[in-house]
Amino acid sequence: MREERLRATAGLRSSPALSSWRGRSGRRYIVGVHSLSAAELMEVTDAVILAVRRDAGGASSVVDMTTVGPRTGDEARTGWLAKVQHLGATEMHVHRLAYDDRERRAVITDLNQDDNRAAC
Repeated sequence: MREERLRATAGLRSSPALSSWRGRSGRRYIVGVHSLSAAELMEVTDAVILAVRRDAGGASSVVDMTTVGPRTGDEARTGWLAKVQHLGATEMHVHRLAYDDRERRAVITDLNQDDNRAAC
């Protein structure tokens, strides 16, 4: 799994922060890049969220992934937020193009290198 910046948005001042991640299958997942904060996290639903940290050179790494749906409660979200912040994450990359819970779990499986991450 690796991040691949979107060349189409490079240099555009008014574009939202977009990026993509390539899964083990070779499939590319487009994500919106957001700050990792409770306010941002509470607004997201029906999505796959990647908690990301960057090193001094700008290289990214995923520290954890989760799915959120309409029934994902505040307690589960804040618990996950505390966990990934402790692991050094500072960004959340949100993939909203998976249709349902089954598709969101499939995205995590494709992106997951460790096969031990779970949804909140």
